[in-house]
Amino acid sequence: MNRLTIRTAAALVLSAALLAVAAPADAAKRVALVVGNNDYRNVPKLQKAVNDARTMGDALRTLGFQVMVAENQSRVAFSQSLLAFDNAIEPGDTAFFFYAGHGFEISGQNFLLPTDVPAATEGQEELVRDASVLADRIVERLQNRGARTAILVFDACRNNPFERRGVRALNGRGGLAPMTTLPEGVFSVFSAGPRQTALDRLSDADANPNSVFTRVFAKQLLDPGENLVQVAQRTRRVVSELADTVGHRQVPVYFDQMVDDVFLNGAAKPGAAAASATPAEPPQKVAALPPVAPLKPPTSESLNAPIASFSRHNGGWTVVFSIADPTLGISWRLGDSGEFRETGFMDTLDPRTRKRMPNPSIQLPSDAAATTIEVRYVDALGETQGPFPIRFEPEAALLRDQRKILDMTATSWLSFREFNGLLVYYTHLMSYRCAIREARIGIDSAVPDKVLKMPACDMRDPVAIPHEATPYLKLAPGVKSVSVELTYRDGSVSEIKTFRR
Repeated sequence: MNRLTIRTAAALVLSAALLAVAAPADAAKRVALVVGNNDYRNVPKLQKAVNDARTMGDALRTLGFQVMVAENQSRVAFSQSLLAFDNAIEPGDTAFFFYAGHGFEISGQNFLLPTDVPAATEGQEELVRDASVLADRIVERLQNRGARTAILVFDACRNNPFERRGVRALNGRGGLAPMTTLPEGVFSVFSAGPRQTALDRLSDADANPNSVFTRVFAKQLLDPGENLVQVAQRTRRVVSELADTVGHRQVPVYFDQMVDDVFLNGAAKPGAAAASATPAEPPQKVAALPPVAPLKPPTSESLNAPIASFSRHNGGWTVVFSIADPTLGISWRLGDSGEFRETGFMDTLDPRTRKRMPNPSIQLPSDAAATTIEVRYVDALGETQGPFPIRFEPEAALLRDQRKILDMTATSWLSFREFNGLLVYYTHLMSYRCAIREARIGIDSAVPDKVLKMPACDMRDPVAIPHEATPYLKLAPGVKSVSVELTYRDGSVSEIKTFRR
């Protein structure tokens, strides 16, 4: 280990110890680790990652964070920095991790590359795995330390660092994969979307010491009265617009699993936004629903407890039970009292039991209230298992069902039609509007900046479009494309989709 690495590690450990002493044991604090890697030995060097880490460190100190800055980290030094970060975090703290440098995705997992990562080629993915830091592991560490809020920001979506002339590169496009399954209390931001690369600079004449993403994000982070979602949304719009000026597509993405709104520079004052804003038209609330608790899996000591999926249709609800064991019969009831009802049988044989297969689904009326469904089944030995409680929350179930449909049918969000001019229809979005908090479009622009008007969600008939609603827009004849972005009810944001005539 060289002298610089030893000094860096010692400083990090010392600063972690001082932070622990300085803060009261029962007071939640803000702790940050920012990492910037420029000086790669075996893959292309970077120019601005260290500057990005320093800029973010300054911004976070302004926001009251106790900041550790780690530069040009080898694998060992990176591990020591993370250990010092761990030791500085106590239950209830807000933890902020920022990384600027090379990142690489392998089979859906994100790896942050230290400066001594080997120059791997095709078929040598394991070399990269063993020599790098797994991003998901950082999330786990922050959760294990009891951080109430964990914020992770990755400016690591640059080109494939393993591409070399005359050599087959390690499979992948560079950049990082989206982290869509974060635990509760975690917020992550990526400097570019899937299959996109992040710009270090806008042109050779761009003298800004920071990457395009970091220069915008650090500034937005300091805006007073903005929560994390607003910071991320403003950042993605500004970065997208800057990248568009040089013909590059870079749309930062974020993933939100926060329990509460998080304001790093003070909450907005009541009435402040209304006093300062001068919108051309009043803000719209789209597809409003009251807050609902997320669905949770059934609790049971048995590993073979059934799980259920819910889907809404014109006639009401269909509930489908999935049971790992071979079954000879399924019965259910609403609540914890009353008689169990059999689901009946299907006209097919279960190859595992050679008997008629029990019907795995039941129907509930459209106005069914929140309740607990108790399910039991008869296993292949003729023994009754259960009952197992499954919580039914109509609003949360509707949100998940419609969100799943929208994700699967993204190519149908918009459609064009020429009739007395050019029309763009968004009937599909309107049909599944209950899962949407806000829908925006951009006309001949990669940055959606106009809100689509949609009626509020009607739980009695959620898919129906009111007769007074207008599910289309009239566009100028010369319009070539329309981009669309959805903000879902859970706070997550879709990838921007572009539809062309």
